[in-house]
Amino acid sequence: MHRIGIDCRFANSPTGLGRYTREIVTHVLQRNDAEYVLFVRDTQEEWFYRLPRHIRDQAIKTDIPHYSLQEQILLPSILKKANIDLLFSPHFNVPLLCPVPFVVTVHDLILHRFPNKTSWLKQFLYRCVMRHAVRRSKAIIAVSHFTAAELKAVYGNTITAKTVVIHEGVGNDFVPQSKEKIESVLQKYELKKPFFLYVGNAKEHKNVQMLMDAFAELNDPSKELIVISGGQEITRLHQRHGTRIIHPVRDADLPALYASAIAFVTASLYEGFCLPVIEAAAMGCPVIATNRAAIREVASAGSLLIEPTVEAFAKALRNPPARAPHIDPLPFRWEDAATKIAELILAKSV
Repeated sequence: MHRIGIDCRFANSPTGLGRYTREIVTHVLQRNDAEYVLFVRDTQEEWFYRLPRHIRDQAIKTDIPHYSLQEQILLPSILKKANIDLLFSPHFNVPLLCPVPFVVTVHDLILHRFPNKTSWLKQFLYRCVMRHAVRRSKAIIAVSHFTAAELKAVYGNTITAKTVVIHEGVGNDFVPQSKEKIESVLQKYELKKPFFLYVGNAKEHKNVQMLMDAFAELNDPSKELIVISGGQEITRLHQRHGTRIIHPVRDADLPALYASAIAFVTASLYEGFCLPVIEAAAMGCPVIATNRAAIREVASAGSLLIEPTVEAFAKALRNPPARAPHIDPLPFRWEDAATKIAELILAKSV
């Protein structure tokens, strides 16, 4: 039986990457076709305790920060001692001296397109690590056809044959919510309907300030724009009247929030996938988003995709799409993604 290592150091992160890692790992471990070794930063993490006991017993504590010098110097020896046949990394940050074959997931090429005020040194190191991951990997998982096209545009046709598109998914908790659950969540965060909802970080390419400015143009005191976001970027936002920033919010509360919103809105200029778009759709929440990048690929037919301007968003907020009478099943499920990933990493571990 093959011995597969999975880098789970991002799993406890309150980000889309953290969600991706937790969901994929949880579903992959339900299979019994390999021996899995998890590399985790902290064995006390909540998600970790929900895993089977034999998996937890074999996990290796690897408290090494991402994108750090320790990652390059210390992680290779840990991987070598683990005696694994292959490493699956849910992100591109594989050590340059990785001693084992590996498969990586590439979510986007954001720093190629939007440096987001990143220093020249960090940009240089990012490009070195990304280039290594793309060139040396046994296979590349792209989370969308858009990301696969981006990889081809930057790194050439030679990587096309080993690039596999495996979309992200929607969790099993994104199901119709009871009235009691919705009321409990709204009370928890002191929210009242009606409100528009944004979920995501506030980095420059997310265009959150423009979204706030567009909502201000609406000039409707009966409505709010709820921004669920964290990180230092939110301190740079000029918060407009009627806008509230909430952080943190538990993943388990998101379905009720989507179910309560007038619409999910995002003015993002660049996305490798955009998980909130499909999560909103799974809850029957109308989507107002830009017609940019992977959003066009993953948004459902009823989504309103527009130009990323204050005028376009203000107009859309005044006349948002109506909720559909029925919620159509989405083609994106974490179970399906995990099955495809498990089959791929097993094939590449030979």
